[in-house]
Amino acid sequence: MERKRRVLFMCTGNSARSQMAQALLTMHAADLFEVHSAGLDPSVIHPLTIQVMQEIGYDMSGHTAKSVKQYLGKDQFTYVITVCSKAEDRCPTSFLGELHRLQWPFDDPAAFDGTDEEKLNVFRSVRDQISNKVQGWLKEVTAAA
Repeated sequence: MERKRRVLFMCTGNSARSQMAQALLTMHAADLFEVHSAGLDPSVIHPLTIQVMQEIGYDMSGHTAKSVKQYLGKDQFTYVITVCSKAEDRCPTSFLGELHRLQWPFDDPAAFDGTDEEKLNVFRSVRDQISNKVQGWLKEVTAAA
């Protein structure tokens, strides 16, 4: 049996984008990948992250915001993917066994200032952008395998 490739999605707070990416890759390819997420300065998962993922049928009740420090020097990843430019700028330079480092910058939905409905729509938009990126990437990596 082939071992699953390990993926770490990184962001600044591990509250929105990296959590969505982890959930979406898990939804689409849990049979191929062991998926994790972490933040450089972890906070709490944003309530709108939980809401927009529930809208597409993903329950985030088991998710927590985690620090990248818990993985450094301990875990090996095939892919380390940063989903925000701030995390890329401050990203640790190496992980054990890291084979591929990718940068997928998305706007921070939590930084948007507007009405509740506008905020929700921004979270949905970022979720959908991440979903499209994940699905496109999956086509690439599975075709190359």
